[in-house]
Amino acid sequence: MHYPIAIERGDGTTAWGVAVPDLPGCFTAGETLDEALANAPEAICAWIEEHIDRIGAPPPPTPIEALQRDRRWRGWIWALAEVDLGKLADRTERINITISRRLLRRVDAYAKRIGETRSAVLARGAISVMGVQAPSPRRPARPRR
Repeated sequence: MHYPIAIERGDGTTAWGVAVPDLPGCFTAGETLDEALANAPEAICAWIEEHIDRIGAPPPPTPIEALQRDRRWRGWIWALAEVDLGKLADRTERINITISRRLLRRVDAYAKRIGETRSAVLARGAISVMGVQAPSPRRPARPRR
């Protein structure tokens, strides 16, 4: 996905600034234009991840032409920042972890007692420790008639 970014010129004493109009409060900077542009995707991904944890799906990008008509951005330079939203997907992924046998037995016993899988217990523990919201459960699509 490509998000429009507004770039404020830097000079010998100030950095180049980058704002993402579609993502309120999302900004970054760099000592050079190249550095500012390189920092934009990371800032956008961090903003979107936080937004997903708190609210849900991020807002879609607005066409640059529409943003250029907004007087607040007059004189700014425009570009597109490419972000891979696949990195933020909530689909499951098989991983390999190392854990002590004793702890694994305890996790498995707990999972069995509450009727969940080992993976669900470990994921819930990670979510609890990090203080983020769990992904919303996906409901299967209804069959069409």
